[in-house]
Amino acid sequence: MATLHLGQILSFDGSPFDEGHDAAWHERLGGLVVEDGKVLALGPADAMRASHPQAEVVDHGEGLILPGFVDAHAHYPQTGMIASWGKRLIDWLNHYTFPEEMRFADPAYARDVAARYLDLLLAHGTTSVCSYCTIHPASVDALFEAAEARGMRVFAGRTCMDRDTAPEGLRDTAQNAYDESLALLRRWHGTGRASYVITPRFSPTSTVAQLEALGALWAEHPDCLMQTHLSEQTDEIAWVKSLYPSARDYLDTYEAHGLLGAGGLYGHAIHLEPRERDRLREVGAALVHCPTSNTFIGSGLFDMDGLTKEGQVIGLATDTGGGSSFSMLRTMAAAYEIAQLRHRPLHASELLWLATQGSARALRCDDRIGNLAPGMEADFVVLDLASTPAIAQRVAQAETIWEAVFPTIMMGDDRAVASTWVAGRKAAPLG
Repeated sequence: MATLHLGQILSFDGSPFDEGHDAAWHERLGGLVVEDGKVLALGPADAMRASHPQAEVVDHGEGLILPGFVDAHAHYPQTGMIASWGKRLIDWLNHYTFPEEMRFADPAYARDVAARYLDLLLAHGTTSVCSYCTIHPASVDALFEAAEARGMRVFAGRTCMDRDTAPEGLRDTAQNAYDESLALLRRWHGTGRASYVITPRFSPTSTVAQLEALGALWAEHPDCLMQTHLSEQTDEIAWVKSLYPSARDYLDTYEAHGLLGAGGLYGHAIHLEPRERDRLREVGAALVHCPTSNTFIGSGLFDMDGLTKEGQVIGLATDTGGGSSFSMLRTMAAAYEIAQLRHRPLHASELLWLATQGSARALRCDDRIGNLAPGMEADFVVLDLASTPAIAQRVAQAETIWEAVFPTIMMGDDRAVASTWVAGRKAAPLG
């Protein structure tokens, strides 16, 4: 049976970076019809009632129905050590990240964290995520199994490291990285709503042999995405140059070994050189902005204005646990603050687009998730635009939908998420 969701509705007809705020469609008294896990129709509430008289009605009152948030870069194994104090990238990895990731050798621990992580995402309105796992195959199985139980569309892969810059307990070999990644890909890619992502952590923790092996795997399975990190901090870039002295730049350490392409996801991408920007744009690769991480770890200011004007593909992400929040609302707020420091504030429509359709586009899945339109998968979130007294008193003065939603972007948290719906079903914590 179809379900008719009533409330305010906001969806996108295009990118506000290209078309301005008119790229968004807002219906004050709207209706969203869902059937068999997909959007059947949407429009004015009265019209939807008339055309679907048998539908079960769910009335969200003044709630704003949006596409579910899409987090394009995260590390679910870092859930337990989020908000760890005082380190920059390299020391942060050695002091906090690698010891925590070693714990995922225990499949039971991996299952516990995966369940907790996805429940946290759903509580914050995130319905899809692209995550790094650990070197342990069981960490990949745990995340995909937890996602399957919740009906979520999730992208993930086994993190590969074979250089002695990573600790012994988290190192493999080039051949082992290829073999175990291939086995996991065959097990999970395209199973239900799971997508396998080929995952070299970054070139400082992989040898040339491993990068070449993973480049070969990607060439054999070009329908998969490939995720890694790029130009996050200046001292990281200097480290890369010391390890790859013949490379033209950081990106070349990937490009020379088959790891640059349209399905590539390059996290951070803050300190890019002109050649790197040109090549990323030419191939249609995606850059993933991780604003709370960039400020928390002291990485730098992402050039959103310059990169969007160049025509780069850009997604938005929490980067938990380097990022300091599981919330895409908080992530949007941080993106706004960084853009202000770059002297080009982002509009509410641009922020919401980045957190939904923009990230889905980066994941090459914007024909299925990240928007509300007939035929799309029915992943959506209902926001309470007056979730706290501070937000409510500001919204009382709003004259447009953008003035009404912006305080929630800047000050909202999981209290603003009235409900989250995955494939047309209301999400509830599974533990």
